[in-house]
Amino acid sequence: MPNIDPFEKYPEQYDEWFDKNRFVYESELEAVKELIPKSKNGFEVGVGSGRFAAPLGIKLGVDPSKEMGKIAQKRGIKVIEGVAESLPFPDTQFDFVLMVTTICFSDDIETTFKEANRVLKYGGSLIIGFIDANSSMGKFYEEHKTESKFYKYATFYSVKEVILLMKNAHFKDFSLRQTLFQPSEELENIEPVKEGYGEGSFIVVRGVK
Repeated sequence: MPNIDPFEKYPEQYDEWFDKNRFVYESELEAVKELIPKSKNGFEVGVGSGRFAAPLGIKLGVDPSKEMGKIAQKRGIKVIEGVAESLPFPDTQFDFVLMVTTICFSDDIETTFKEANRVLKYGGSLIIGFIDANSSMGKFYEEHKTESKFYKYATFYSVKEVILLMKNAHFKDFSLRQTLFQPSEELENIEPVKEGYGEGSFIVVRGVK
């Protein structure tokens, strides 16, 4: 079970971050949009306050934090209490599973990816949005994570690590997008989205079952 205490105690503070860092958030959202399937038959793991699910039109989410889930529900999302390592769904039900900044809080990322594979239909997609551990932002977060209520116990992964773990969970045909090429405090507009990785701090990887 991930440490959800900060999310239970400070849900409004977490949610306010997206308003205070609007260009970072909207840049990340644009990158995720490029790899989300058109199908509406999907859900977000670690839906949090619904900041990604709601604008993406995703109506279903899973999260272990009741307090975060309450905010997401106000955004029109049905939230089921649960964890990524044990999804509360039968096999082969969905066209896609989305996780944005969720893997860094997972207790067992291998089981997390295997569970996503289990609930996906054949040909379904797992979409992972995360801060690349090898990027400037990833290194900053790692160096300062003990100063953060929310990232104190986070584990950051490189793109190669995420792809290898997805391959081990039987995903293939990978697509990648990247954004956030400047330090977040310098952003004055939404950043562009590019294919690949190695330049941007925020990466989106899609793999197919």
